[in-house]
Formats: sequence, structure tokens, C-alpha cells
Amino acid sequence: MSKVADVKLAAAGERNFLWAKAHMGALTALAQKYAKSRPLEGVKLGVCLHVTKETSVLVDALLLAGADVKLAGANPLSTQDDIAAYLSTRADVWAWRGESTKEYSWAIEQVVATHPDQLIDDGADLHVAALTSDAKSIVGGSEETTTGVVRLKALEAEGRLAYPVIAVNDAKTKFMFDNRYGTGQSTLDGIMRATALLLAGMKTVVVGYGWVGKGVAMRARGMGANVTVIEVDPIRALEAHLEGFEVSSIETAATRGELFITTTGQKNVIPYGAIEKMKEGAILANAGHFDVEIDVSTLMAKAKGVKEVRPNVDEVSLPSGRRVYLIGKGRIANLVAAEGHPPEVMQMSFANQMLAAIRIHRDHPKMERKVYGVPAEIEDEVARAALDSMGVSIGEQTQEQRDYAKSWKV
Repeated sequence: MSKVADVKLAAAGERNFLWAKAHMGALTALAQKYAKSRPLEGVKLGVCLHVTKETSVLVDALLLAGADVKLAGANPLSTQDDIAAYLSTRADVWAWRGESTKEYSWAIEQVVATHPDQLIDDGADLHVAALTSDAKSIVGGSEETTTGVVRLKALEAEGRLAYPVIAVNDAKTKFMFDNRYGTGQSTLDGIMRATALLLAGMKTVVVGYGWVGKGVAMRARGMGANVTVIEVDPIRALEAHLEGFEVSSIETAATRGELFITTTGQKNVIPYGAIEKMKEGAILANAGHFDVEIDVSTLMAKAKGVKEVRPNVDEVSLPSGRRVYLIGKGRIANLVAAEGHPPEVMQMSFANQMLAAIRIHRDHPKMERKVYGVPAEIEDEVARAALDSMGVSIGEQTQEQRDYAKSWKV
């Protein structure tokens, strides 16, 4: 049933799977633990994630736990074709790099057509496809990223969410590490692979100062960039200022910046009007899930010419005669131009996904049709597994300290 770019890449994909697995000790340990009881035995899991080497370790863990996995890619340009080929030897996979928008939707529809029992999603496209097709078989699911959680909460508010969803993105063991350290490193990795330019001294504008923006700004400064933060939330703007970053508006920063990175999950945070003000050679990159943060549609409509000058870098000639450079066609730069988050970070996010799937299967009959946070006991299990995998040991409170924490007495 699978459709991938080239099944002959499976051997290379297995090598990359094993490399990632060797650096994802927390997820591997949990997979070994639950392989014994197989709590997902017989559960058909519809999965829509970026098909990377790290994702292959999650799929392996789900299979060991007994699940029947049906997989599509979460972005037309993020699939690693060798990984898709390898996973197609173990599960049904519809994913290849370079899908058209129509093909991307078709691949997700193939997952929905298998009538899955549960969903694991990144961005909520699979959830939306299932809900709009009135899929009756689904009893619950989970969501990986901020953008997807926002969409699902909007569906809940409209009374259109037909099953419970656990917001894995909202777990501390996800957003504090994946969003900050993972995106911070991998976004700059993608930009540097695409451009091969020196970041030190570069005037870099980070649009947004949520967890992703904090990570990108921190890593860019660590590489020697001169970082300006754009933020509309006064609390986050104040935090960025007290962290030592210049804080500005996109209109002001547009005339000074050399590299612009969006991290918000919002639409048109770099509007075309700001792009028109940018200096010759400005570079535009997006770290958000969807390709809506930079006004690419207007940019392309107004462009005098567009040509690829390097892999994943398009030179766009503006009506003014100046040129700007767009990385990955405005799609998620760390997965289009690089390999996504490091495995050591993704082990925590995907451990949450695995445990959320087990919890949904066990508890869905008594759960409401709403978006839930990750239970505290799952967070604790993931954090302890991650510490063990990193060789870190911690202490424990004494009974005296536990009693003191509950008392009003000094």
C-alpha cells in the first residue's frame, strides 16, 4: 500500500534509523519496557509526522508496543526519502520529499482511509482531514506542535472536536527542550547549510520570542550574530529586552536586518511591505510549521524573477531591483534545508507521544471531547528516562522535607 520515492533507499534508511536510535536512549528504554506488555496491541495508529530518522525510532517503538502504524509526512519538503523507504518495509507509508500540495493532501487522505483508531499528528492536518471526513473509528489522538494545538483548541471551541486529544506540545518535557534547544540548533543548521554564510556579525532579526524564538535568538547570539527580536506581546518583549536583545518592530528592523527568521506560528508576521524595505541580499527563513509566516504569496506575485541559486535558496528579484533570498520556499527551514531536531531532543517529544497514545487507548472511554494537557506522571516518566539516558542522577526529598513543604510552620 505504501508510496515512497525509492524503496531501494531502505538500507540507507536503516543505517540512519540505527544512528538515531543509539542517541535516543529514553525512547528506546520505554520501547523495551512496553514491548513486554504490548499495550497498543491491535490499535491502528494514523500518524502524520515529519518523516525523519528520529520519527523512525518512534515508529519502531509503537510497533514494538503492538500498534499497526499508517504514516504520512507532515510537510511536503521534510520527508527523508531513505527513512520513508525503510519504514515502508515495516508499515504502510505515504511520504516522499517534494510532494505537491495535492499529493500532500492525498497522502494524508490515505491514512484516514485506513480507518485508524487513534491519531498522532504534527500541525493538525491529519486531525482536520479526519474530522472533515467524519471518521467514526477514531477514539482519540495527540498533537505535536504549537500550531496544531491552536487549531485543535479552535475546533474544540466550535464544538467540532469529536474525540479527546492530548497536547504533547504543551508538555514541559517537550516545549522547554524541543521548541527551545531543538529548534534553536536545527534552524540555524538549516540556514547555514543552505547559505554557507558567516553568522558571526550578521544582523539577525528573530520574529517572535516564544519558546522557539528564545531558542533561535539564544543560538544565533551564541554564534556571534547581532540579534534583534520582534514581539507583539509586551511580557515577552520585556523579557527579550532584559535578556539583552534589541527589541523593535518589523517595520523598523526591516531596513537594518540581513537575516530574518520567523518563529511565531502566525500569518504574515513578515508582510510584503516589510520585504520591500529590506536591503539588497536580505535572507528570509521560517522556523514555523506552516509556510504562512512570511508573505510568500505576495512576494512571488510581485517578483520580477525567481531563480534557485543554491539548493533550498531562491533568489527573488523585487520590483525595486533589489534581491532577497528565500530559504526552503518559506517552509520550515530546519527540516527543508537540514535534518530537523537532534535525536537527543526528539527522544523526549516522542516518548511523550508514545505514552500519550497508550493513555488514550486505556482511558478514552472516560475522557471528554477536548484538548488535554500531558498528565504529570507521564512528564515524570519521560524526564526520568531522559536523565537516565544521559547518565544524570538526581537526589530525592527526605520525608522531613516533604512534610515541611506542606506545612505553614517554619
